[in-house]
Amino acid sequence: MTNYMTLRVKAVPINESFVRGVVAGFTVPCDPTIDVINDVRTAVSEAVTNCVVHAYSGSGEGDILIEGVLNDNLLTISVSDYGKGIDNVEKAMEDFFTTKESEERSGLGFTIMKSFMDSLKVVSEKGAGTTVTMTKKLTDVEH
Repeated sequence: MTNYMTLRVKAVPINESFVRGVVAGFTVPCDPTIDVINDVRTAVSEAVTNCVVHAYSGSGEGDILIEGVLNDNLLTISVSDYGKGIDNVEKAMEDFFTTKESEERSGLGFTIMKSFMDSLKVVSEKGAGTTVTMTKKLTDVEH
């Protein structure tokens, strides 16, 4: 069975936990383990935080679009912003790379997303925004 969801939220920190909860709830029909749900929640949290902090520089302006597809036991989540975009995606995906050194950011957002999900793809256009697409097999059983 295939199911999908679309959620648009304001780019403010409080919405990070809301989005995590919605995405976790969306996975429930597949009966994933708590560990798998936590992996998804962590990766989605990092993606939303990147939008708030980097795309919109914490201004609270702008939207974040979250789109999810469940195809049997495979979850695909895309998190998109319409912010400033990433100059060099390859460089931004390096461990410890950050453009916010003064804010003591760790530069591990993409690394965390990559380690908790089965795949990660980042597409960005300067001045037009970024889309992070992640997949995760939720169970070993087809539903």
